Amino acid sequence: MTRGQTSTVAPKNQAREDREARERLRLYEARQGLHVRQRRRRVRDDLFGVGALVVVAALATGSQLAFAGSRPSHDASASASATATASPTPSSSATPANTGDVPSASIAKDSTWTGTLTLNKDVDLGIELDGKAAPQAASVEIDLIRKQFYEGTKCHRLADSADFKFLQCGSANGDGTGDAGFEYGPIENTPSDDLYPKGTIAVARSSSTSSQSTQFFIVYGDTTLDGSTGGYTVVGKVTSGLDDLQREITSKGIRDAGQDGTGAPKVATTITGATIERQQ
Repeated sequence: MTRGQTSTVAPKNQAREDREARERLRLYEARQGLHVRQRRRRVRDDLFGVGALVVVAALATGSQLAFAGSRPSHDASASASATATASPTPSSSATPANTGDVPSASIAKDSTWTGTLTLNKDVDLGIELDGKAAPQAASVEIDLIRKQFYEGTKCHRLADSADFKFLQCGSANGDGTGDAGFEYGPIENTPSDDLYPKGTIAVARSSSTSSQSTQFFIVYGDTTLDGSTGGYTVVGKVTSGLDDLQREITSKGIRDAGQDGTGAPKVATTITGATIERQQ
């Protein structure tokens, strides 16, 4: 090979080496990029794992809240806390004590009171409150009705399973939260067999036995509730109109039922009127 030939081949070799170098660099950068992506993916997966745990925890908590708020329970509330709905387990740290300006138990005066509760302007329920068996709860309900507290509030929870049928109403905010600025006890007049017969009107509460407030539930089919933490105060009963309630509202079903099987009634339900007067 002549020098001239050598001189002509050298640039080709250099070009090849340059291409190989560029290829090595490309492969190196590709490997580095893959490494970075894998590292980022691991970090992302780690975060997702943590997030998933958080979500699972949140769902678990949510289900507990939903369950607690689903049944008007002797120790739980419709809003799962201080919203007077229902919860399956009592709060071990809560010391029963009334809070706020609770209406005097003397209002009911050991008497029977009758009146009406109107839903959506056309479902009229005849009601009777028992001031003898539940003087404190009856006095609270009488006072709230007289002050027109309930008018315009919503019935936010419906249960319609085989042995669990009630419509829960009376929260100030219409979603299971809010009250009239007080909570009270004691729990009065609970059934010994935990069976709340069709037509029962009972007071909802949260975990404390002094967490009753403005929320109540109407039982439109025999319902059994756990009484291990005290039960729910039976304040009275529906004397007429249950058939209308079932036909117009409860039979239409539940919207977006939670894990506990309860949810907002498909027929949006508002208390549009309430009256009460002493009978004896």
